Amino acid sequence: MFDLKKIVFFAFKGEQMCFMHVLLNAIDMHEKGMKVKIVMEGEAVKLIRELDSGGSNVYKKARELNLFDSICKACSAKMGVLTYNEKSGIPINGELSGHPSMAKFIEDGYEIITL
Repeated sequence: MFDLKKIVFFAFKGEQMCFMHVLLNAIDMHEKGMKVKIVMEGEAVKLIRELDSGGSNVYKKARELNLFDSICKACSAKMGVLTYNEKSGIPINGELSGHPSMAKFIEDGYEIITL
C-alpha cells in the first residue's frame, strides 16, 4: 500500500489502444491505494464518445471508480466533440486559456504522467 501517492494522467493521444494503458494503470494504481486522476487533452477528447458506445469493461470500471477529473474544453471544441463531452458527466475544464492546468495538480502534490 502506498502512502497517499498522487498521480494524474494527462492523456493526449487519440488512439484507443494507447488510452487503454492509461485506464489499466490508473485502475491498478487506484486499487493499490494511490489517489489517481485522468485528464483528457488533445486528440484523446474524442475517445469519450467512442468508449461510451464501445462497451469497454476497463473504461466502465474507470468511470465507476470516478477516476476521470476533466476533459479539455478547447480541445473538445477543436475536435468537434464539446457538446457530447459536456453531456458525458465528466467535468469540462478550460481554466488555462481553454485547457486544464497542470500547475494546479503540481501545487496539490500530484505527479504528472503524459501519454
